[in-house]
Amino acid sequence: MLIVAHRGAHEPEAAGVRANTVAAFRAAADVADGVELDVRRTADGALVVVHDAVVEGRVVAECRRAELPDWLPTLADALAACAGLPFVDVEVKNAPHEPGFDPGTGLAEAVAGLIKGETVTSFHLGTVDAARAAGVARTGWLTLPGYDQVGAVAEAASRGHCVLAPPDAATDERLVAAAHGLGLEVVVWTVNDPARVAELASWGVDVCVTDRPKAARAAL
Repeated sequence: MLIVAHRGAHEPEAAGVRANTVAAFRAAADVADGVELDVRRTADGALVVVHDAVVEGRVVAECRRAELPDWLPTLADALAACAGLPFVDVEVKNAPHEPGFDPGTGLAEAVAGLIKGETVTSFHLGTVDAARAAGVARTGWLTLPGYDQVGAVAEAASRGHCVLAPPDAATDERLVAAAHGLGLEVVVWTVNDPARVAELASWGVDVCVTDRPKAARAAL
């Protein structure tokens, strides 16, 4: 099972390092097999790596890149910092209830233009479909608690995706077996309990996303 640093290696395991920054992605190389990062699009079309829709009181989708904090990296800079890692999960933040939602294919196509082997995921299934249609070889569906997870396995497989990314609370051995039975990898998020990491590994989970990569690795 691969241990993937959620938004890079950051506080509290990496003292003084902010999540979703170039420093966090570089630090991950020493403690994890890969990173998970988040991408949004600014008003002037820049792809920036940030989790929240609002940063320091500014709505990312309504600002130009130059108006956002300097510590916030572009997707290109983030991917360069992740070069050489076995697994990079680029989560496209594109939700109907958030500013900047793109119901079409433009955001996914823009992200796809920078992808060179990384995995692209999203909670918005249309965005995942668009990324695959734009040529991304590795795409996956992020699911939420309350979903029919086994049904999601079948849906993701039918659309040609290779990854199902369920939340930890919705993951059990039956789900892992169902996903593997249809040829999907299972990427579980976000797991910070070492005992749970070990249990997921015993079920054959492919990737564990965690805020505590050092502790997760020790659990294995």
